[in-house]
Amino acid sequence: MRAGTLGGMGSTVLSLRMDGELLERLRQHAARSGMSVQDYVVRTLVREDFDERFHAAVDETERFYGAT
Repeated sequence: MRAGTLGGMGSTVLSLRMDGELLERLRQHAARSGMSVQDYVVRTLVREDFDERFHAAVDETERFYGAT
């Protein structure tokens, strides 16, 4: 799988081993989104990374200002 350029970063290659059942499910999800499996997986990873960073920022803000 090849990751596209994200946020000014270069791309790199990530090789994954998965069973046929998982790959088929990924193909189905990607097709519903009109995407390739590669693009679908990269988008999912980017979204998950954003969610984690967002929650960490919210937690830090709450610690700084106090939870309301």
